[in-house]
Amino acid sequence: MIIEVASELETKELGKKIAVGLKGGEVFQLVGDVGAGKTTFVKGLAAGLGVDDDVQSPSFTISRMYDARDGLQLAHYDFYRLNDPGIMANELEEMMNDPTTITVIEWADIVEGVLPEGHYTLRFSAPTETTRHIEVSDTLEISE
Repeated sequence: MIIEVASELETKELGKKIAVGLKGGEVFQLVGDVGAGKTTFVKGLAAGLGVDDDVQSPSFTISRMYDARDGLQLAHYDFYRLNDPGIMANELEEMMNDPTTITVIEWADIVEGVLPEGHYTLRFSAPTETTRHIEVSDTLEISE
C-alpha cells in the first residue's frame, strides 16, 4: 500500500497511527533518500509511543534509545555513515530480540542479512518538494 503525505505533520501523524498497535518486538526498516522523511516518521512514531524526549536523527551517534509507554523502549539506528556494521550488528541483534523494544533502522541495507523474518519495510520517496510517498507492508496495522 502506498500512502501519500503532503507535509511533515502528516508524516508524523502516520507514525503516531502506526505506534498505536505496537506491543514490542517489532522491527522497522526505513528505506529512502536523504530528506525523504524517515526521521520525521520516527518522530511521529516516538510521539505515539509516549516518548517525551526530543527525537533526533542518530546519523552521527549511530543509535539512540528512548523510554516509551508501558515499559517499552524505542531503539533508533541510522547506518548512513557505516560501510560495515561491525559490532553494531551484535547490538542490533540483541535489540531486535528484545520483546520490549521497538527497533527502527534507517539505511539498513548493510544489516539486511540479520533482519528478522516478519520485519516491516517502509519505503520513502519524494516526488515533489513537500509530497512524500510511503510504501508500507499490507500486514502493518495503521489505526484510524
